[in-house]
Amino acid sequence: MVNLKKARKMQKKMRENIVTGISRDSLVSISINGAQELVDIVISDQLLNIDKKKLLVKNIMAAYKAARKELQKSMMKTMDIDQLKEMLGM
Repeated sequence: MVNLKKARKMQKKMRENIVTGISRDSLVSISINGAQELVDIVISDQLLNIDKKKLLVKNIMAAYKAARKELQKSMMKTMDIDQLKEMLGM
């Protein structure tokens, strides 16, 4: 029961940690939380054209990748290895 409480507390803390990734051309930004859940997407009006669909998809993917990278950096700063092992059941 204690581990379940700790796990829930850790999950709550992870969800409060929000980072943003931005595409290289700054036309798309994606915010995710520590549980890698999508929180927000901002798309430049320049990409809201049917002719730019491929570019939009490319920018969304790039921004998501950047957000995940930022999340990894953030989690490494805020959590120690023992907390991560405990969360993963190790």
